[in-house]
Amino acid sequence: MPGMGNSLRAAALLAFVVLSILVSLLISSVQQFGARISYFSNATVSGDEEEFTSLRGALIYQLNERRKEIIPLLLPGYDGDGDGDGRRHSLHSDSILDYSLWNEITHGSREAHMDDMDCGSLVGMQAVEILGSGYTKLVVKVHLAGGQPVALKLVNEQGIDMGKCVEDFRDPRGCRELVSYKLKKEIVLLQRLQHPNVIKLKGHCAGDSGGRGGKDGRVTVILEQGNPLQMIQLLQSPWEDRFRVCLDLVRLLHFLSQSPLGSVALLDFQPRQFVTVSGELKLTDLDDASAEETSCQTDADCTLQFPHRNFTLPCSAQGVCEGLNEKRNIYNAYRYFFTYLLPHQAPLGFTHLVDHIMNSTGELKADINQTLEAFEHILLLYKSGLHLDNLPPSIIRDYTVMRGMGTSGNAEYRCWPSYSQQGCVLSVHSAREAAFICNSHTQCNSFTLTGQTTWTGRLLASFRSSFSHLVPDGTSEVYVKKTKAPEASTV
Repeated sequence: MPGMGNSLRAAALLAFVVLSILVSLLISSVQQFGARISYFSNATVSGDEEEFTSLRGALIYQLNERRKEIIPLLLPGYDGDGDGDGRRHSLHSDSILDYSLWNEITHGSREAHMDDMDCGSLVGMQAVEILGSGYTKLVVKVHLAGGQPVALKLVNEQGIDMGKCVEDFRDPRGCRELVSYKLKKEIVLLQRLQHPNVIKLKGHCAGDSGGRGGKDGRVTVILEQGNPLQMIQLLQSPWEDRFRVCLDLVRLLHFLSQSPLGSVALLDFQPRQFVTVSGELKLTDLDDASAEETSCQTDADCTLQFPHRNFTLPCSAQGVCEGLNEKRNIYNAYRYFFTYLLPHQAPLGFTHLVDHIMNSTGELKADINQTLEAFEHILLLYKSGLHLDNLPPSIIRDYTVMRGMGTSGNAEYRCWPSYSQQGCVLSVHSAREAAFICNSHTQCNSFTLTGQTTWTGRLLASFRSSFSHLVPDGTSEVYVKKTKAPEASTV
């Protein structure tokens, strides 16, 4: 089929060209720092001086507005509610304090003290792959000179936001600075919202290799490397791994409900905003996070609107919608995560507990404290094995155990979901639970406890139809049904 071969070669060539272009953008955005040039000194505009002045004024206005969004996040004690200490009101003036605070994050000065890495850390790096690109940002995996993998976020020079800005204001440098404000806001939020389920900020680079002079708008955020959350793959994973993602998410939302910035809402709440690092869920995109509470006069002003449901929350005596950010996060967690990951194949004894979580979050009957308590209760039961108390102790007596042994020549069978695609490997609390599972599988005549454990500390058990030999293995135990005693030799 020569036609198909030509198409595949063309697609591969196109992918190579796209990758080359994106890597070139990365190199130019990271290595060509340090041009201490004002925003508009080399701007190219058409028309008369009046049009130039108008465009410049409009862009400066936008730059100042973006700056005002970020500066409150740098103020100690800022909680997003604008209470009467006067700090937020002062931000609307172009004070020296505003510029001083802004320079701290722009140039990574001592006051911000958030960087372990800077521009010098990127010297000699090697681009590995493009992890993602959007309207504003480009995300690239690189290996630093010492081999350490990190993720870099930088302005997407070919993105929609950059293109629209240049079309409107005709100033690439000024537009790069405007678009980079999302990156700068993210740097501040990552520093203020440090939590095990938020991606770790390793540093940033603004300006030249010494971190001097970022006025050309070039900013790069240096993050720990994570793996994009793959929902399709996760749907095929064991329930224990799916529960972990949901538990991590609830712990994150609990933190965001009472963060140093106040109650924080994730306005762009999608699985693509998350990654996993060593199996742990982490929020990696914070530029659309908001600590602003919604003002109101009546309850009607406090409506949460979703595609298929609306909820009305109370308007407080202080004129703020009570718990709106928290409830928005909970319902988004329900519709994007819990619905797909929690109910299917929940373990024996947990169905009613999972159903309670689904009902309370889907109807917004529970706050984040109650939701976290429900998840932690399931985790406690699951790790302790208390949910297995009804299993008869005698069930294990139907098996002969051979400690310090493993098996070879196995006749495997598959079960789903399994930790192995080649056989049936499941997590169990004890040999008693493994015996119960083996009895429920018509193909199962033996199982091995390998000594390996999952993130909860539960044991991994390998189930099989038969095996040909026992082999020494100091970390394993083999259990064989007494009615199916093996005619096998020991080697």
